Amino acid sequence: MTSTPNALVRVSTAHGVATLTLDSPHNRNALSTPLMTQLLDALAAAVADDAVRVIVLSHTGSVFSSGADLKETAAAYEAGTVPVAMLGDVIAAIWESPKPVVARVGGPARAGGLGLVAAADLAVCVEDATFAFTEVRLGVIPAVISAVVLPRIAPRAAAELYLTGDTFDGRRAAEIGLVTAVTTAEALDETVASYCRALVRGAPAALAGAKELLRRRPTTDIRAELAQLRELSVRYFHSEEGREGVAAFREKRDPRWVPGA
Repeated sequence: MTSTPNALVRVSTAHGVATLTLDSPHNRNALSTPLMTQLLDALAAAVADDAVRVIVLSHTGSVFSSGADLKETAAAYEAGTVPVAMLGDVIAAIWESPKPVVARVGGPARAGGLGLVAAADLAVCVEDATFAFTEVRLGVIPAVISAVVLPRIAPRAAAELYLTGDTFDGRRAAEIGLVTAVTTAEALDETVASYCRALVRGAPAALAGAKELLRRRPTTDIRAELAQLRELSVRYFHSEEGREGVAAFREKRDPRWVPGA
């Protein structure tokens, strides 16, 4: 697998590990339609490649992912859609991958970006990485990502962080179950590599089977749940509050609902 010039997702493969690197630092690796399209293609190629045993999701720049591309979202309103509608497909592709997926988080993640982290089988972050479910502050809700976030984190923590939108650090992320391990910036790559070395020792079919056990859901198909949550998310993005929240964020001001704004 090779990357094309000006790719938003760069791919490299070595020793059975395919590293998919989000490479859109100019907008903090925001989840734009082009980036998500390329990520879906890269995930599909890695799954189809018999030489690939493990998939690592990484990033360039100081930010893992800032979440939805709000500039694209604002422009898309007139077309009657929003980019977040594709996020469910990306999350499902990561979640359903028969090959283990490891998220390498070397910097902040926000909103939809946390969905990528939670969908991965293992996630390693640096101590000073910051996280936040900022959706309510934009007048929307963390609907799509809830399909993978809520099975990961403690209910009380989910209530606190979903409702306040407050920022928390890597250690808190590990405490509540959002990430597998937290480490220093200097040890990040070696920690990820250590997990990869362990994962490639597993038999491919057995790893896929173990993932099926871990993904068993008592009542709801993940894609059916994501479809319902996607509709809910799109509805909030199109709401009056959602439009105002996106506009306020882009204009670097408080939205109208903030007292004194």
